Amino acid sequence: MADNKNIGAKRLVVGAHYGLRDWLAQRLTAVVMAIYTVILLVSFLTASNFTYEGWAGLFSHQWFKLATFVALMSLFFHAWIGVRDVWMDYVKPVALRLVLDVATILWLVACAGWAAQILWRV
Repeated sequence: MADNKNIGAKRLVVGAHYGLRDWLAQRLTAVVMAIYTVILLVSFLTASNFTYEGWAGLFSHQWFKLATFVALMSLFFHAWIGVRDVWMDYVKPVALRLVLDVATILWLVACAGWAAQILWRV
């Protein structure tokens, strides 16, 4: 039988080594988004003014803007982890993967900036 040196205690393990951290980050960001969804649903179901002024009034409170921004940052970080994992799993050329990673980061940062601009304009 052939001697396989890649099996056992001395096996060379390579990779990014951040699976648990990303798993926890995905769960934490999902919990933040779920809590925000409950807050939004309660605000919607208890509201009596279903006009633009009513929604603008809801978003005029600083705590609601902050909660929305935290939820959006959680969404963007959640998306980053998922998309990065897809790029790592399915895009084998390193240069193309780097370009896609940078494009994803730029897109998500632009979305975060746009979200901040929209929230604090109301």
